[in-house]
Amino acid sequence: MTRILGIDPGSCLTGYGVIEVDCGRMRFVACGVIKTNPKSPFAHRLNEIFDGMNEVIRVHAPVVAAVEDVFMASNASSALKLGQARGAAVVAAMQNGLSVHDYSAKKVKRSVVGYGQAEKGQVQHMVKVLLGLSSAPSVDAADALAVAICHAHHF
Repeated sequence: MTRILGIDPGSCLTGYGVIEVDCGRMRFVACGVIKTNPKSPFAHRLNEIFDGMNEVIRVHAPVVAAVEDVFMASNASSALKLGQARGAAVVAAMQNGLSVHDYSAKKVKRSVVGYGQAEKGQVQHMVKVLLGLSSAPSVDAADALAVAICHAHHF
């Protein structure tokens, strides 16, 4: 049995999703979002992401992390902030002894929906179906679960 932490990094909302995989079967464990205070200095927000990710890892004990790669946003400043938020999450995973695997957004969408240009709502729906959830998780949590599912299909 392997417990996978999926991470959808963001400077305001960082989604996380934890699943277990045993003999090819996936089981939902947990999901949520680490919310940072948009009024805090950016360095403090990065620390909130780091601390939040440490807590998720402590509580749910994954053995591996899968993280969505940074895409090139239309705004360079946004892309830089996203990269730094991703870095805070990756360092938390590494500091806790997890191996970290990177997946592009297109690869994640292809793995979950079957189409690399899928809309967020389609990802939410398929995550709900694949994990047998009674309701769809928030967009950020669903994206993180999708990253975990993607890793489950590729390891």
